[in-house]
Amino acid sequence: MTVKEYLTQAYRIDQRINSKLEQVASLRELASKATATLSDMPHKPNRNTGSMETIICKMIDLENEINHDIDTLVDLKRDIVTMIKRIENPEYQTLLELRYLCFKTWEQIAVDMGYSLQYAFRMHEKALKCIESCKEESKVDKKRVAMVVK
Repeated sequence: MTVKEYLTQAYRIDQRINSKLEQVASLRELASKATATLSDMPHKPNRNTGSMETIICKMIDLENEINHDIDTLVDLKRDIVTMIKRIENPEYQTLLELRYLCFKTWEQIAVDMGYSLQYAFRMHEKALKCIESCKEESKVDKKRVAMVVK
């Protein structure tokens, strides 16, 4: 997995959470529309009386999935912040945070930072290379620690 793919995971998880939240809202709306019908007429014994129960179970399942996805997103964002903090250039840090933690568009980032769109792209490439080199340095450091421990 490339650095860019790794960083983009947070956006995808955030999209998934938002989609599930919309599904829960839709189920809540559906549940609020369900009403009981009172009648003195006899009813069929095999009538489906569990539709409200089914909707509530689906809502609970979706809410549990959302909570799991939120936990995953928080952990991933923590890892991304740690990775970004390794870069010494504060402009690179800001650009990466705006893109991969705040999920801003390139146009918004360029305006916020006062750069042209193309310059923002060039900075992004350099920032990704910095992260890649930091990643390689940490691998070398881990190997050194392992050799010292032996």
